[in-house]
Amino acid sequence: MASHPLAPAESSSSNPPSPPPAPGWQGIASDWASDREAFRQVPWGKAMMWIFLLSDTFIFTCFLTGYMSVRMTITAPWPNPSEVFALTIGGREIPLILIAIMTFVLISSSGTMAMAVNFAYRRDRAKTTALMLATAALGVTFVSMQAFEWSKLIAEGVRPWGNPMGAAQFGASFFMITGFHGLHVSIGAIYLSIVAMKVMRGDYERSGNYQNVEIAGLYWHFVDLVWVFIFAFFYLW
Repeated sequence: MASHPLAPAESSSSNPPSPPPAPGWQGIASDWASDREAFRQVPWGKAMMWIFLLSDTFIFTCFLTGYMSVRMTITAPWPNPSEVFALTIGGREIPLILIAIMTFVLISSSGTMAMAVNFAYRRDRAKTTALMLATAALGVTFVSMQAFEWSKLIAEGVRPWGNPMGAAQFGASFFMITGFHGLHVSIGAIYLSIVAMKVMRGDYERSGNYQNVEIAGLYWHFVDLVWVFIFAFFYLW
């Protein structure tokens, strides 16, 4: 039997049509509430650390790009790093020996930090604390050697505004780039020590969440990676 021409047509689907998006701020709030489901597995602390490291990457990139621009355009002679950063040991002048030791210390600290994160997720508080404090101690060692390097160059007359060895921009570039990185290492050593004390007290054991150790590790690995670029561009070029 044919249906009446004025009768409403039957819906091809049993599901009701989705309501139109809400206008204005309600629509924005609704979109955000649905989109944030994709980020539910990402802890806020880790996400904020990645954002901070990304912004810090831009700063170091600007510093190193400016340094390279100065090196390529300057007409005054640029000091030879192998001579400037040489140390006299046993009557022999050894080029870049202090920088090599500093690099070894900082790269080694990345290994101890990685092991600390590993033991943290195994709930081994003693080893996590010891490895984090060892990492912080290596960071302090690195900064101490950098302070010795600074004092040596200052004694030789190198200043941010002048340099008796050649181009005046050498002092400004050196103190700005290595000083900014050294500040990061110093802050990182304090940061790791605080997190290590919290691990030792059992703060993360009670909450069952050791992600703060991993977040601290992200910061420390970033500091180590930046030094690799500084070492390559400043000391080997």
